[in-house]
Amino acid sequence: MTPGPPPATLVPIALDAGEAPPPDPAAEPVGFLVTADDGTRIHFQDWGVPAGAAGLVPAPGVVLVPGLLAAAWTWAPVARRLAGTRRAVVADLRGHGLSDAPPDGYDLATLAADVVLAADGSGALDGGPVVLAGHGLGGMVAAGAAALLGERCGGLVLVDGGWERVEETSGLDVDEFLRGMDEPPEVLRSMEAWLADRRGFDPASWDADQERAARDGVVETAAGHLLRAVRPHVVGAVVRAMFAYEPAEALAAVAAPVTALVAFATGDAGLRLGELRRAAAARVTAGRGPISIAGFPSDAHNLVRYRPAEVAAAILGATEPA
Repeated sequence: MTPGPPPATLVPIALDAGEAPPPDPAAEPVGFLVTADDGTRIHFQDWGVPAGAAGLVPAPGVVLVPGLLAAAWTWAPVARRLAGTRRAVVADLRGHGLSDAPPDGYDLATLAADVVLAADGSGALDGGPVVLAGHGLGGMVAAGAAALLGERCGGLVLVDGGWERVEETSGLDVDEFLRGMDEPPEVLRSMEAWLADRRGFDPASWDADQERAARDGVVETAAGHLLRAVRPHVVGAVVRAMFAYEPAEALAAVAAPVTALVAFATGDAGLRLGELRRAAAARVTAGRGPISIAGFPSDAHNLVRYRPAEVAAAILGATEPA
């Protein structure tokens, strides 16, 4: 008997920005805290129940996880689009945003458990299986949370992260990576300089939400200079956790459909695609489905800012099997 063709590991999909609802400029999230077993308080933003859904069948939940050094407000461009049809919740990682910054607990397993706690405490799971989406480091954390949730996770969306070994695609070891994270002194000399630098990444997408997200990333001293809001012990611990992440193992443990959104203007596109193929092959070998992939050839890492409508469309379609 002639063997058939090998199973597909990556399935290209097309994302239509028009499939996402328009952003609701009037929507405002409410902040809540839940407490982990070790006493750490985890903050999350709840963007509310869709209009007309209150008191009826709970709306399907979406839990969004920010990336390295990022706070919940970074997901606002996507959350504003989801809030009309989904229960959208954004969880601050411990040590980030308004969550506590204890001396330890920054391994990916603990961070993933924190996200599950926020999903449960927010009511996002009340409407059935939840969709998890993570950006960068948040993709790694969301993958761990998806494995913990099992059948209670309906889909996982990895927004430019969560499928690659950072050391392989960055070409750096962990200490080199940490040294490269330092901001130039001229950027931290004032809030005005900081905001101008962040605006310059893409002036077309700069708005009040982006300014809020940028302000959340720093602390202003009495002299007017800036310090990074995420404390040094958190930065070091979380980056080391990133370098220890094994995506093939993590994604093979996720039963739900997985979608990867890839910003090909960041890093070596060939290396990054090779890492995605490696992780997808591990999923298929483990009896899971292939990974759906949508690529953005001209966009850099922050697809949540640059392509919010497409990211929202991917999240809305995430429970559809490839």
